[in-house]
Amino acid sequence: MFKIKSISSVLAAVGLAWTFNAATSGVAEAAECERGTLDARYCDRNGDLVADLPLDSSKWVDPDTIIFSYTPVEDPAVYQKVWDGFIKHMEKVTGKKVIFFPVQSNAAQIEALRSGRLHIAGVNTGSNPIAVNCAGFVPFGMMASADGSYGYEMEIIVPADSTIMTPADIKGRTLTFTSPTSNSGNKAPSALLKSEFGLIKDVDFKTNFSGKHDNSVLGIANNDYEVAPVANSVMKRMFDRKVVDPASIRTIYKSETFPTTGYGLAYNLHPVVAANIKNAFFSFKWEGSTLQKEFKKEGRFVHITHKTDWNVIRQIDAANGVEYSCK
Repeated sequence: MFKIKSISSVLAAVGLAWTFNAATSGVAEAAECERGTLDARYCDRNGDLVADLPLDSSKWVDPDTIIFSYTPVEDPAVYQKVWDGFIKHMEKVTGKKVIFFPVQSNAAQIEALRSGRLHIAGVNTGSNPIAVNCAGFVPFGMMASADGSYGYEMEIIVPADSTIMTPADIKGRTLTFTSPTSNSGNKAPSALLKSEFGLIKDVDFKTNFSGKHDNSVLGIANNDYEVAPVANSVMKRMFDRKVVDPASIRTIYKSETFPTTGYGLAYNLHPVVAANIKNAFFSFKWEGSTLQKEFKKEGRFVHITHKTDWNVIRQIDAANGVEYSCK
């Protein structure tokens, strides 16, 4: 059973050391308040499941330079170029310098948020609840198609010539997850394989981790892995860029639609800065942009709330025994 007892266990699972020191972070522990499952440093007085802006305005952050990162699913250098036009747009709207921070792992992104080194982030589906509860992340937007629809599916894939034809055939094999915090790369398939096929990971099949969705897709295409669950949105973009040949991969399972990457802010940003950042997202013109070229199905950002749009993900976490404890 995959069970996150602490943020340090997430980092340890992907080979990173937890270097955060509360005494030197400049963020004091929140006074006694309603907080639900949030870490003790945050408050949730309105019950929306995300951290409130501190009541003490002296704790609001008004950075000269805004740091932004996108979920580390593929080559960071590629995505730095993809986001370049958007970054320039945000600089105009906010009146501040904006820097793209190419994080190498989900754990590193969460650590940067928690320690105050990151102000805006696109956090992957599965890491959202951990970022919200342990790092003060407040998601507000998501990419969507022009008609407002959004989401992706988890697909379990195998090499095209594999003898694995259905999820039941995974028994006795080695399944390669992406990372411990990934929804489609670990948490969702773990829950679904158990509930629908009676397969318990590390009991009915062996497991390992590739680190990223693109690593899993490449590993399956090259016959390095037997079977792997991935986000089909990532796989489709790799097909479109001709990184892998679609004919080298076969899908044996496709899930219901999940919310995709959630974009959000550090909880303690000055409200004027936060409002300007949100305005930059929702006023961005997609037509002819590098974002439109890369994310071909998408055409705008739409408003989301963690409480409503991530309910299914929290249910998957509960089924996997995940606890949002950050000490």
